[in-house]
Amino acid sequence: MRYGICHLSIVPVRFEPSDRSEMVSQLLYGEHFKILEHRKKWSKIRISFDRYEGWVDNEQFKAIDKNEHKALEKDDPIYSSDLIEFVSDSNEHLYPIPIGSSLSGLPILKHKHDGHVIFGEQPKSKLVETALLYLNSPYLWGGKTPFGLDCSGFTQMVYKINGYSLFRDASQQAAQGEVLSFIEETEPGDLAFFDNKDGEIIHVGIILKDNHIIHAHGKVRIDRLDQSGIHNTGLRRHTHKLRVIKKII
Repeated sequence: MRYGICHLSIVPVRFEPSDRSEMVSQLLYGEHFKILEHRKKWSKIRISFDRYEGWVDNEQFKAIDKNEHKALEKDDPIYSSDLIEFVSDSNEHLYPIPIGSSLSGLPILKHKHDGHVIFGEQPKSKLVETALLYLNSPYLWGGKTPFGLDCSGFTQMVYKINGYSLFRDASQQAAQGEVLSFIEETEPGDLAFFDNKDGEIIHVGIILKDNHIIHAHGKVRIDRLDQSGIHNTGLRRHTHKLRVIKKII
């Protein structure tokens, strides 16, 4: 079995082994994974953090051995905590890295980092602080960074940076945590999920105080939340139908 680590800033993870294929997620700097299938140009991978699978370009990661992979699995994760930082290699060449990049693999990659870091489980109040860092980030299907992210990528990264694990997709995240019956029972940091006319969960956001929600829709924005769903303050109408509220921590 082969393993790999992302040594670049942001790498697309695609549905099929083609540059034209849909981007379903991203690898951020330092993320490691198992290689399920290796071809000349592409490898199918399973990301260690959330077990999400997809295809990556072989030029956009470095192979690591089983022992290095085991060491990364055992280490408590350390993440970059500024919106954008840099790591440098032995030639002093800089690599920009976005918030939430994993720094546990620095010794393996022989890179240096002098920026701010975050590690361990943070208080629930920190979830909102982190979420607000992404405000006005553009929506990007499959994205996980301040330069573009989707609704579940947003919630996953906010929780990840603060030491908690969420699955990649909104429908998967909706299976986690404890159901809350009313908005009045919620605390800032809880998650609200929304469905379509077929009952499929297609959207998620982070609840704020005073019946507000922060979510990625066009951009990361703050709107009103009520028992019907999200009321878009700009459009002056409901844009998402509330399905369930979950307490994760």
